[in-house]
Amino acid sequence: MSLSKTIGFISGINECVNLFQWATSALSTLHSRWSGTQQQKLQGELLQLQSSLQRLRDTLPANYDLIDRAEWRIHKHCVANLLPNIKDAVYNADDLLDEFRWYEQKVALESNANQSPFMDFFNNMIQGSFNKVNDIMERLDNISSQLERMGLHEIPQRFDKSLRPETSSFPNERKIFGRDKELKKVMELLGVPINLTRACYKRKRNSSTADASMSTSEKSRISCFSVLPIVGIGGVGKTTLAQHICNHPQVKSHFDLIIWTCVSDDFDATRLIKEAIQSSSGKEATTDNLNCLQLGLSNIVNNKRFLIILDDVWDDALKENGQCWERLCLPLENGLQGSMVLVTTRSSKVADGVSTMDPFTLDGLKDDIFWDFFKLCAFGSQSSNNDPDLEDIGRGILPKLKGSPLAAKTLGRLLRMNLQIPYWNNILLSELWDLKQEETDILPALRLSYMYLPFHLKRCFSFCAVYPKDHKFEKNILAEIWVAEGFVESDGGFPILDIGHRYFEDLFLYATKCALESLPSDFSKLINLQTYESVGFAYYRMKNLLPVAGNDRNVRLMKNLNQFCGDLDIYPRGFSKDLAIEIDLKNKKDLRRLTLNWLFSSCKDNEIVLQVLQPPTNLKCLEVAGYGGESLPCWSNNGSISVFPSLTDLAISSCEKLSSLDHFLQADYMPVLERVSIRECANVTSLQTERFGEFSCLGDFTVSNCPKLFHNSGSLSMPTLKNLELRNSGILLSNIECSSLTSLSFKCVHVTAIPIQLLSGNLPSLQKLNIIECESLTFIGESYPLNGAFSFLTVLIIECCHRLPTLDGLLKKEHLPAIEIIKIYSCTGLLSLPGERFGSFTCLSDLRISHCPNINWQSGLVLPSYLKRLSLNNCGNFSAWFPNCLGSLTCLVELTMIKCHGIESFPNQMWRSNLASLKELHIADCPDLVSIGAVKPISKIKTVYIYECQKLTTVKQPFTRRGR
Repeated sequence: MSLSKTIGFISGINECVNLFQWATSALSTLHSRWSGTQQQKLQGELLQLQSSLQRLRDTLPANYDLIDRAEWRIHKHCVANLLPNIKDAVYNADDLLDEFRWYEQKVALESNANQSPFMDFFNNMIQGSFNKVNDIMERLDNISSQLERMGLHEIPQRFDKSLRPETSSFPNERKIFGRDKELKKVMELLGVPINLTRACYKRKRNSSTADASMSTSEKSRISCFSVLPIVGIGGVGKTTLAQHICNHPQVKSHFDLIIWTCVSDDFDATRLIKEAIQSSSGKEATTDNLNCLQLGLSNIVNNKRFLIILDDVWDDALKENGQCWERLCLPLENGLQGSMVLVTTRSSKVADGVSTMDPFTLDGLKDDIFWDFFKLCAFGSQSSNNDPDLEDIGRGILPKLKGSPLAAKTLGRLLRMNLQIPYWNNILLSELWDLKQEETDILPALRLSYMYLPFHLKRCFSFCAVYPKDHKFEKNILAEIWVAEGFVESDGGFPILDIGHRYFEDLFLYATKCALESLPSDFSKLINLQTYESVGFAYYRMKNLLPVAGNDRNVRLMKNLNQFCGDLDIYPRGFSKDLAIEIDLKNKKDLRRLTLNWLFSSCKDNEIVLQVLQPPTNLKCLEVAGYGGESLPCWSNNGSISVFPSLTDLAISSCEKLSSLDHFLQADYMPVLERVSIRECANVTSLQTERFGEFSCLGDFTVSNCPKLFHNSGSLSMPTLKNLELRNSGILLSNIECSSLTSLSFKCVHVTAIPIQLLSGNLPSLQKLNIIECESLTFIGESYPLNGAFSFLTVLIIECCHRLPTLDGLLKKEHLPAIEIIKIYSCTGLLSLPGERFGSFTCLSDLRISHCPNINWQSGLVLPSYLKRLSLNNCGNFSAWFPNCLGSLTCLVELTMIKCHGIESFPNQMWRSNLASLKELHIADCPDLVSIGAVKPISKIKTVYIYECQKLTTVKQPFTRRGR
């Protein structure tokens, strides 16, 4: 039952008023049965029961709210003991209200105030429920008062559940972070030839006692194949490691047969053998006869060196005294010597119970690798333009994730939704990190992610826990159940089932995966797919079309679906030419976006398959990833080159063998192209940039990690280009001529100097300049006197240029007359910064300097009066100019000071006068700070964070006040 159901039942006024009016009328009609005193007593009891029900209805919302708050503190034993009691009482109240509603409906249907329904009502409800209502009320009051005394009225509403999505052999991550060593070790243990010693891990040596107790058949079986468990806590990356092992070229060449099975917590030998047969043969096993299934699997593995991956095995694999496990293993006896079974599990008990080798323990990622991975999850990149203040908070969060990639991905997605310092600090200071792992290994980060779901989605998601793990949900059915259970709240005039569908779609946005029902068998007969397309499940539609072990049925469903509208992802690894022809892509004329992702396959048929997978001419967005060919095709239509008149977006990534784009990237081929992205193509050397001027609509161009590109090009000339991103691309800034360019992001480890006259001359319209990770850069400035430079530049960001000693030649008013934002991050070699010039930048509103610890502020620090945001974080000792540098900042709304050495105090009057507009204050890790003035003056600042200032005793730390 739910709060929405209760409130919907009797909302605003007591919905049962009609029932009590009928009862009062019936009582008057049957007055001859009772004396006047008895009738008066009955009328009084009716009124009192009605009043008690109204009171019960009024208390339910507060009690549901209290339950949510108690769940947030479930790690406290006193709360955990009371929580089941208050839930039970609230559910009883909900059931009682449902019972009264049933009687009201019964009376409405029978309509006549005859004797029979009234006597039923009187006997069952008046006499039976009067004490029941009072008992429930008394119980609720008692428990809620105890919880209230624990201070739960201030606790936010949060809780946690976790569902384990079904896995497959296809890696969810293109890149595996920090697991190269583990990958090689596991491959070695599997017997795959690599150049590593086998000293660290070895096969188990069975003791003589074990040998004596082991039957001849058992010895024979173990000698045929070995079982290697990978064991580790939930979310540490066991499945990801197994997926990359499964797809490693050396592994695939070593084993004759590879089978992947997701076991989960329902270890059923019959089901697992059926899935193994279907995976390896492409044919569905229709029988449930265990003997027939074992014979079928035995024939499949006969005289083959196989690798079977059993992912996510739980303790029930050892049930029936290990007989279930034995039933699965018996058909594998016919495999060749060197065959392996790889098991991933959280349970050491399982690992010890099934292994014939020492289990391989997978620990969390190491610090540096884990930090890079966390940044990718939280910011979308490993470095670039990340806010250093948020990075500082992220580093504080990192140790609490214990190196778990799943925890990093889950929490990173949560943090990425709101890149604001207060929000991140709220996560950092959460007490949930102290929660211990339970048997299900739900990490606190995963628990926290669930708790931040909106209340209505949390109820719906929690309900899913009644289903078995790996259950596939179908949107319509699940939405109908939510409605029936009262989880879906009405919203204006929208149909209640439509709202349930919206809940499902909202939950999809919060999750990385959702196991959906596979496509219907008559999918190709569906003509109007507008509704299906609009919910945005493109990936999951196509996930169900992936060819598994040669089964082409799902792919061929697309053949006649020419009305398909929207986004389509295809993973053609393993496709044959005939299978690619069956999809008939070029006739899907309503297709909007197409992704062709080979997942780094080096199949020899890549070029042929891509040629056949010709997109429709009306396509708007095309992405090609992981393609193993040397060139991209020029698709033809009736003998002539096929033109894509509507294509606006083109992305090419991770095509390691691709060498040239000359014939593919042509203006007459893609006349309205607006955005081009080329990433991770290490061998691309040729691109006809001299013809890029023919792209009349091209506004965005990105080249990343293509080091050989542009080396032989004279220049990069694009008159219409607005945004340019070059990262390790092989081109120098002197080769860029883009008169309309407004934004430039540049990264190159080899560049040593950037003369600003080249940029200002070739990029006269530049508004945003981002220079990042130029490790060899030692000079930015004018190589000869210059009257003016960047007339329109408003944003300047310089990050991770560790050898850059000074910015004196760039930070001049005549060069930056319109500058509004200056951000200088992680330039550890920066020694000189003309701080006295900041005051001359009359348009400057945002100044952030972070992790530049060696700056010498000898020339001073003067700030412009119109500055709105100031962040100084570990950027040298400027105490000689403090607090005078803040003296005229009457417009300042955000102030952050972290690791500011030498700052001892803030004058009391500064908060009232100089910083009267301040709305957010963040002070942290200032080792010399003794006083911030009186606490009262900062009480008007809406958001305040003060922590880790050891000498500051006048404020209890951490001090947090969040603005609304």
